[in-house]
Amino acid sequence: MFIADNWKDYEVIDTSKGEKLERWGKYILVRPDPQVIWDTPKKERGWKNMNGHYHRSSKGGGEWEFFDLPQQWQIHYNSPSFEQELTFHRAGLSTIRVLPLMYLSHLT
Repeated sequence: MFIADNWKDYEVIDTSKGEKLERWGKYILVRPDPQVIWDTPKKERGWKNMNGHYHRSSKGGGEWEFFDLPQQWQIHYNSPSFEQELTFHRAGLSTIRVLPLMYLSHLT
């Protein structure tokens, strides 16, 4: 098993009511997470100052709502055996694509 514990540009900040508050570089996103079954107070300021929020639909799927968020940006992961600059690419679903820069040309 590979444990990805050397992220500089990613962290789960908080979780509550079926959602997680994440930092991807300098941007804050809220995405659904069905494993988050607790209902704790949303005290972290990111809950009110997010750059993107994926809203689930009661019919299935959902859609993103963005607030001052670019289409893509770079994030970094560093470890003794692996150093990579990755491109964060907004996908249409709640899924987030993080790809090495060499694959970016295939998305456009």
